This record gives sequence, C-alpha cells and structure tokens, in this order.
Amino acid sequence: MLSNTWDTNLYEGKHAFVWKYGEDLLKLLSPQPGEKILDVGCGTGQLAAKIAANGAIVTGIDADAAMVEKAKLNYPNLEFVVADARSFQFNTSFDAVFSNATLHWIPESEAVINSIHGALKPGGRFVAAFGGKGDVKLITHALYQALEQKSPESLSWYFPSIGEYTSLLEKQGFDVNYAVLFDLPTPLPDGEAGLRNWLTMFATRFFANSTRQEVIKTVEEQLKPILYKNGTWTVDYRHLRIVAMRES
Repeated sequence: MLSNTWDTNLYEGKHAFVWKYGEDLLKLLSPQPGEKILDVGCGTGQLAAKIAANGAIVTGIDADAAMVEKAKLNYPNLEFVVADARSFQFNTSFDAVFSNATLHWIPESEAVINSIHGALKPGGRFVAAFGGKGDVKLITHALYQALEQKSPESLSWYFPSIGEYTSLLEKQGFDVNYAVLFDLPTPLPDGEAGLRNWLTMFATRFFANSTRQEVIKTVEEQLKPILYKNGTWTVDYRHLRIVAMRES
C-alpha cells in the first residue's frame, strides 16, 4: 500500500473540515452510553472525543504514528493505538466500528472489511464515510497529466461506487442498511495557497520531493480556471456514506 506523509499541524490547522464533516456521520452512528466503539483512522482524535462525550468507550486506531501521538496529546484520557486497518485485531469485540475519511487511502478494501467484521459483535454496526466514485476527479486528472510518465493505477486513491462497495460488504457478512453517494464541493482556506496546501497534505504519494513544487505549479495552472473563484479554491469532493450491520 502506498503511504502518505502526514503533517499533523497542517492537518489540524488548515484541513479541520475533514473531521468536521464527520460530525454529521456521528448522527448515523448514534453512540450510546457504555457502548464500545472503534474509530478506524482516528487522525488526531477529534471525532473519537465527540463519540466519548456521548458516554461510549472509544478506542482510536491509525496507521500513522504521528497522528496517534498527537491524538494522545489532545485527549490523554482516551485510548489510541497505532494499527493497520487491513490487519488489526483486538481481544475484545465492539458494538460499532466508525470510520471517517480514511478508507479511500486503502485499496485493499476486502482486507479492511474483513478486519472490521472480525472486530464487531454479531449485530454490531459499521458506519463510514470516505471518497466515492468520482471523488476529486478534476484534481486527480490534473495530477495524472502532470506526471504523465507515471501509471495512474499505481498512484490513485480508492474511490468505489455504491454497488462495488456494498457488494464487498455483503460478501463478507454484512447487511447494508444505508448507502449514499453525494457531491460535497469544499472551499479551502488560505486563498491562493489553498490548493497547494491541500496537495501538500493529501497528495504526497503522487510525487517525490524533488519534483513536488513543479508538479503543484502545473496542477494549479491547469485547475485555476475551473476550481479557483473569487480568491478561493474549491475541492471537488464526492463522498460515500455507508451503514451496515454484521449479520448475527
């Protein structure tokens, strides 16, 4: 799996919308007092803390050690663990597994679903939101053009359709109760630097340090007539939301 290089300060300072969008997902999760809930891809811990504020017992996992360390500093009373979403195991079972803006980073979707299924109690729920089919299509296309010597298949994020992902869930023993794919155009902070900051945060898998500034400049020039209006860059997000139950 290709990995991204994370800057926790840039994540919290300029891209807080990532976890703030997850606040709506918490309504679908509906955490209850005493429930044991696993947050897969917890980042710096903000949504785990909101789940815990409802009285649930939360464990957050993330593959990035810097993210987990920052989460521990932010919320020292909560449990955060470095773990791979494709292969994590716990000695306990959870009432729910929650994941926001994480699963599009991991193309090995069947391994992730298998890990989540194994972590849930029978009848437990899986609630997730991540990039779906068509997500950041304009940005991805511009990156491919700027890196024409690269193979798109080797660089891309994982953006499944509703049909693809729900079929994978059902194959591994989930009953899908809710699935929706919707556009979510998102303005970026910092004016003209907005897209540059976004690419530096989320697209490091696409370029080596030696070519980063050149690639970013090329992408900005191509997309400015489309995504830059009135001094603000807007990302063409498209999100997939899922609620599924582990079959009893």
